[in-house]
Amino acid sequence: MPQAVLEFWFDFASTYSYPAAMRIAPLAMKAGVTVKFRPFLLGPIFKAQGWETSPSTLYPAKGRNMWRDLERLCADLELPFRRPDIFPQNSLLAARVALIGLAQNWGENFCRAVFHAQFAEGRRIDDPAVIEALLTKLGADLHATMGDAQSEANKTRLRQQTETAQRLDLFGAPSFRTSQGELFWGNDRLEQALRWAVRAA
Repeated sequence: MPQAVLEFWFDFASTYSYPAAMRIAPLAMKAGVTVKFRPFLLGPIFKAQGWETSPSTLYPAKGRNMWRDLERLCADLELPFRRPDIFPQNSLLAARVALIGLAQNWGENFCRAVFHAQFAEGRRIDDPAVIEALLTKLGADLHATMGDAQSEANKTRLRQQTETAQRLDLFGAPSFRTSQGELFWGNDRLEQALRWAVRAA
């Protein structure tokens, strides 16, 4: 029987991608689903809709509700939460590094570490020193990883991944996509997405 697969599309600057990233591995293991991490950039997608920044920043009432909702959600999940001073943060460097890690054996741990640094510790994920500290803790080759992350080939890879997200009609993060093309948006759709991934296998 084919293995059920679910793509997990996320931007490191996305608030609700934080709980999704922290929940998805154990839930997927229990459901017998293989998860494919797909970091991408929401900025180009927002710009295509005429937005220069996150809608939660454009609409203050929406933003206030989002932060309070995230506080409640993290409390329910027993996840640490600290609102970052700057939002949204520039996730470009983290996404480039994640692509290198996901081709190796430390990528998923790096992704979770980035989300934790930003939304549990309030750290700046656009600061190379923060990213380098996370890599060091994971035991990754710091010099090689940072060099590979900033290579033209890897920059192109991230652009192509973001373009793929646009072609798939992704409009927000987190998003989940089954092998049959069923698209689910939002942390609160994770369990349903896993069920449909099993159904599609």
